[in-house]
Amino acid sequence: MAYNIELADRVRERLSIVHDIEVEEKKMFSGLSFLVNGKMCINISHDNLMCRYNPELEEEVSERQGFLPMVMRGKQLKDYCYVEPIGFAKPEDFEYWIKICLEYNEIAKSSKKK
Repeated sequence: MAYNIELADRVRERLSIVHDIEVEEKKMFSGLSFLVNGKMCINISHDNLMCRYNPELEEEVSERQGFLPMVMRGKQLKDYCYVEPIGFAKPEDFEYWIKICLEYNEIAKSSKKK
């Protein structure tokens, strides 16, 4: 399981300044996931971010630099994507991705516990 430790630290630091959330780190999706209030919010996969966002933003996010669609079993998932490092190199771009993940986390459904 390989993920960029510096990127994980960057996400961890950014999430630490958000009030009234509970953050749990879990190894999943071949990387490190950050669960916010019990829901998968953002993941570090190798050098990429894997973001969970409101599917209503699909057109907007797909036009951003570094965007890669997330495909599972031959089907694109509309509320997840990968973002290559070029897409979050600038602080304002990194903030964009964190912000849309946190915003969607507030309304996203929790996955069913097994």
